[in-house]
Amino acid sequence: MGIDRQRLGSGQDIRGRFVDAIRTGDPGQCTISLAITLDERLVGYTLLNRYSEDVNYSHWHIVEPDLRGKGLSTALYPYRIKAYFDLAPISQLIHQTRTRNVGVNRMLDKFIPVSETKYIDKPDGVAGPGEFHLRLVKRSDIPKIFARAAELSTIPSANSSGTA
Repeated sequence: MGIDRQRLGSGQDIRGRFVDAIRTGDPGQCTISLAITLDERLVGYTLLNRYSEDVNYSHWHIVEPDLRGKGLSTALYPYRIKAYFDLAPISQLIHQTRTRNVGVNRMLDKFIPVSETKYIDKPDGVAGPGEFHLRLVKRSDIPKIFARAAELSTIPSANSSGTA
């Protein structure tokens, strides 16, 4: 996954980061984590790391292997983005994704273009150094993201017969 094990730390460090990210309602909270549930079970989580009005990074992980690549991230993407902007006083979000993370980049390509690709020595979160795509999402992009999601939901699937 490209994680820097030194930055990941011990199990206690990981638990501490999650506890610190539980939403408090404080508008100044720097890290906010939200659970992704399906049928009342935890299937993933998302994390917003806030640094300033314009510099904020999101991370999300589907932790149920059977649900990866099934469209869950695509379906949730508009709502996840709206939640970040609703919960925090931010004007811009930066997606920082490894160029080799094909699935995530394919999903993001549906909504937000790559602004820049570059090598980053100290990426956000616990990732190790590497080449990353950067995508910028502004508050004003939210209606376009929902419109794109609506377009995607009206496209017949590849295995659809096209008959009613």
